[in-house]
Amino acid sequence: MNVKWGSLGEVAVVSFGATVGVVLLFTLGVRALAERDSAREAGGDGTVQLVGAGACFLVSACAVLYGLYLIIPQFHQ
Repeated sequence: MNVKWGSLGEVAVVSFGATVGVVLLFTLGVRALAERDSAREAGGDGTVQLVGAGACFLVSACAVLYGLYLIIPQFHQ
């Protein structure tokens, strides 16, 4: 049995990068919701922050669902 170490390393790096990216995007969404609360306390409506948070959460959810699609073989039949 031969292991292609270069390919294994490539998968590890891409997996790590994708994980960090999704976590950072979700964190930006949480931060945008916190900024919305601050804007509303200051007298604003916070619509921009809410839309930004929703977009961050939507992209994060799509990334997770795409990962599940790639992992679960029944979706490919």
